[in-house]
Amino acid sequence: MKIKSARFLKSAPTLKDCPDLHLPEFALIGRSNVGKSSFINAIVNHNGLAKTSNKPGKTRLINLFCINEEFVIADLPGYGYANVSDKMQREWQKNLEEYLLNRKELVSLIQFIDSRHPVQKNDLQMAEWINYNNLPHFALCVKTDEISKNLIQKTTSEFSKVLQTEVFPFTKTNNRYNEAILNKLEEYIKSYK
Repeated sequence: MKIKSARFLKSAPTLKDCPDLHLPEFALIGRSNVGKSSFINAIVNHNGLAKTSNKPGKTRLINLFCINEEFVIADLPGYGYANVSDKMQREWQKNLEEYLLNRKELVSLIQFIDSRHPVQKNDLQMAEWINYNNLPHFALCVKTDEISKNLIQKTTSEFSKVLQTEVFPFTKTNNRYNEAILNKLEEYIKSYK
């Protein structure tokens, strides 16, 4: 799949605020600051389309992007760290669960796991929740430019066993993994009814 166009659609606080384009949608989930926004910019080759920050918890809404006028990527608030009240965290959790369980256009979740660390407790809890709810998903082993080349395949395989899903390596600094990921997205897009 070639990326020809990418545009920001909307920041939506809840499912009912999400636009209905009748296009297949992919939701990006992962810990705060794991690189979901950087992934969007890298995969569409458009620096600055998705806002990135070094400060965890910057994404606070469901940020939707339309790619090739064929599919949508939803960048979700990160789990784990966020400098907000418990009340706000519970509100996010409720809104995200509603989106993940009820968004008709959602064809797959993409879970982001930092390759520099073992799978974290909240990553595992999220994977278990995804599996329990029988949601289609795969994972990206990100920041692979920051680990030894010899470790990439080993780490990806370990993550796949722990998360019980297919895992692809990814780095924003080099597009060598993009084709395999885009091919995976295309599989889901073709199966969208």
